[in-house]
Amino acid sequence: MVTPSFQGLRVLALESRRATEVAALISTYGGEPLVAPALREVPLKSNTDALDFSAALMRGEVDIVIFLTGVGTRALVRVIEGTYPRDTVIAALARTKVVARGPKPLAALRELAVPVWIAVPEPNTWRELLAALDAKTEDRPLGGARIAVQEYGISNTELLEALRARGARVTRVPVYLWALPEDVEPLKSAVTAICRNEIDVVMFTTSVQVVHLYQIAREMRLEDHMQAGLARSVVASIGPTTSEELRRHGLAPDLEASRGKFGILVREAAERSAGLLRTKRSRGVSR
Repeated sequence: MVTPSFQGLRVLALESRRATEVAALISTYGGEPLVAPALREVPLKSNTDALDFSAALMRGEVDIVIFLTGVGTRALVRVIEGTYPRDTVIAALARTKVVARGPKPLAALRELAVPVWIAVPEPNTWRELLAALDAKTEDRPLGGARIAVQEYGISNTELLEALRARGARVTRVPVYLWALPEDVEPLKSAVTAICRNEIDVVMFTTSVQVVHLYQIAREMRLEDHMQAGLARSVVASIGPTTSEELRRHGLAPDLEASRGKFGILVREAAERSAGLLRTKRSRGVSR
């Protein structure tokens, strides 16, 4: 069986917490890694939104809670536990219809022994979430429903607007924010390398990485040059939500992981990147 290989291609990853692990994995698959962290997780200094939500939850004034991320689920419960005992929090959630967008919030909720009303099917985007809610309208109509949405840094305006269009009263519950790294020099170097055609493959594992990469490029006044460089590279996305953000920036991903796992993304990029680059070159897009 042939082992997937990048065949020496230069691969840019924008990971932060797992930077060392990611570089090693790319090297294992025969790539030349460049890792430039594109974000850092910043807990909210004031958790007033989370505390307001918890008070409403205890009063029975929340009908549906939507958990979008595993990290956010755990962080929200920790915030609430600063005011209410955990058993009381779990009991209040158990009286509420709880929605888990994907496997990570589902796992976090199971750890807490919170009953889950809806587990959103793959690929776990807001569209599948909305469809799952629509399919349950006989059980809980959305019109007039009081819905709390746990957020993870960037508001999903499409989801919020779609819920409101169905007559729901929606409350955002931001728990943590994404910020640029304190040291943005590696990210600036990545932008420069893309502009100079020194990158063959770029891997995006979250939509925030896309936003921050373009933000830095704009600040450097290199957005157009970077866009041209990305068009000459293989752009790999971990899943539909990230792909959607790429398209918002005028960039269609060349490949999307069959499952939203970083290891799978790297393996599939190693399998396909050399061929995708050859196709781009044959169409007159030079490296």
